[in-house]
Amino acid sequence: MKKLLVINTEKCTGCRLCERVCSIEHEGVSNPARSRIHIVKWEGEGFYLPMVCQQCEQPVCVAVCPKGATQRNPSKPGITIDYNLCIGCHMCVAACPFGGTSVDPVGDKVIKCDLCGGEPKCAMFCLAGAIEYLDASQAVLRKKRKAGEKLSTLLKRYI
Repeated sequence: MKKLLVINTEKCTGCRLCERVCSIEHEGVSNPARSRIHIVKWEGEGFYLPMVCQQCEQPVCVAVCPKGATQRNPSKPGITIDYNLCIGCHMCVAACPFGGTSVDPVGDKVIKCDLCGGEPKCAMFCLAGAIEYLDASQAVLRKKRKAGEKLSTLLKRYI
């Protein structure tokens, strides 16, 4: 069954633990700039948005890669980058509409979420529960419930 990283912005505290855990998992150092997930902060509003690869069904990053280095491997979760094929053109970075692909400032290589091979550390270590790795059907059901709750609140206000 397909699984998704599900982000709940209402729960995110902006602690950036996910960034540190990700950089340690992939680069062996605690450096948020080298993470595959980034927290975009609006301090004045107290709003924090974890930004990560959306693992699109029709990924633009895969379509624009001139060497086929960015690909979906059917035997692994997520979209991966084959660094033996990557020429560092950064087309995938420019093409991603979500900012899910970036460049490692130290290694100068393209980096993106690979779901940690099916056990995303950002979700495991998110103490606030803002990042979860869920079955797609469970994620959709949660969205429907949340939308239903909002609609119910609006209807109660006007009825």
